[in-house]
Amino acid sequence: MKFDITILGCGSATPTLVRNPTSQVVNIMERYMMIDCAEGTQLQLRKYKVAFQKIDHIFISHLHGDHYLGLVGLISSFHLFGRNKTLHIYGPVELERIIFDQLKASNTFLCYQIEFHALINNSTELIFQDNILEVHTIPLNHRIYCNGFLFKEKKKERRLSKELITKYNIPVEMMPKLKKGEDPIGEGWDDLKNKDLTLPAQRSRSYAFCSDTRYSESIVPLIQNVDVLYHESTFLDDMKDRAKSTFHSTAKQAAMIAIKANVNELLLGHYSARYLSIVGFEKEAKEVFANVKAVKDGDTISIPL
Repeated sequence: MKFDITILGCGSATPTLVRNPTSQVVNIMERYMMIDCAEGTQLQLRKYKVAFQKIDHIFISHLHGDHYLGLVGLISSFHLFGRNKTLHIYGPVELERIIFDQLKASNTFLCYQIEFHALINNSTELIFQDNILEVHTIPLNHRIYCNGFLFKEKKKERRLSKELITKYNIPVEMMPKLKKGEDPIGEGWDDLKNKDLTLPAQRSRSYAFCSDTRYSESIVPLIQNVDVLYHESTFLDDMKDRAKSTFHSTAKQAAMIAIKANVNELLLGHYSARYLSIVGFEKEAKEVFANVKAVKDGDTISIPL
């Protein structure tokens, strides 16, 4: 029942010897989803032992190079590995032309299909769902069109008590209704209620990715009560004017968003290359919000049931 976030890169515009630019892989019950794909991401996938071919969905936040310049290389490698599954890519509408122009220029004909999902809305929208998961966009306040992403498990069904199901001889055909919260119906079960046969549903988990953005409280209603929030912290607060002019945030501002949104845990990242150490980011944010982690490349954060 995994819900893991692996940080492949936590730096901002330029790579350093210790921090790659932005990319993450979210594993939700063996659904592997990549967020952003900076240059060098393929090496990070190998370094941190993330299986390439399990990635079926890639979400690109915006078209600054430190968030997407590794994408065409990864697409090409999938081809060389003999991929045969459809790859779903979600991103700004201009990204589709960028991808296929590069493939055309290199005379590359992929052995698998790309299904491109253009993001154009300035309000939140549901862009993916299956039987257990939803992904919504989080419009961000950046210099160009930019989205964050909210990964949220759907409401789960109640759990059956095997002991009580056996005790009361409940037939198999009634079990789907019990999972949905309905009471048993039939002779001999008149006094039984759903709660007599089932256990509460496991809680639904959630993760919000918000990079790059100025401090903006407009995202607070969209990320309210999430388990884990990743919020960019390009600068420390003594450079808040620089953050504002470049459409970025400080560690303190990220913590202020975490407080207002009542999140459980805050992850900081997207640090400017000017900072050799990230200790100050965590220290600054903890003055505002207690449960903070300044992430490093290779970190995996698990959201428990």
